[in-house]
Amino acid sequence: MITCHVESFTEMLAELKTLLPLHYEELALDKKHVPLSPQYDIYRQHEESGKLLFVTLREAGEMIGYFIGMVSPGLHYSTCLTCIMDIFYVRKDKRMGTAGIRLFRFVEKELRRRGVQRWFMGSKIHADASALFKRIGARPVEIFYSKWLGD
Repeated sequence: MITCHVESFTEMLAELKTLLPLHYEELALDKKHVPLSPQYDIYRQHEESGKLLFVTLREAGEMIGYFIGMVSPGLHYSTCLTCIMDIFYVRKDKRMGTAGIRLFRFVEKELRRRGVQRWFMGSKIHADASALFKRIGARPVEIFYSKWLGD
């Protein structure tokens, strides 16, 4: 049985660290230049201030996925409580079926409970999750581009 939970980022960090390298290996670009090196202290600060939403996806108690988002008034729209997705991941061997849909429907329910009015989520072009987002009623609004400027 797959379940979703709002949990403490700080308390679950050790377990989260077991999935982050899988996420990085599968989706990160420019790996030869940019190693996986999260700023855990910043995540903790956001959690302490109430801005971080950390949702886990579990099967038989084991973390198999997660969603991390930042909740705060929009920088351009101060009257609109907004969630901007940081990252999400579902372990590759658990993607058949409804795990991703369950995760995002749970996140939506939690965002509504918190009074969030707008939710932004993103997808890597090379690992497109647009079908998932469209299935939960989201629409495409922006495309980001990346260009490596380092050596």
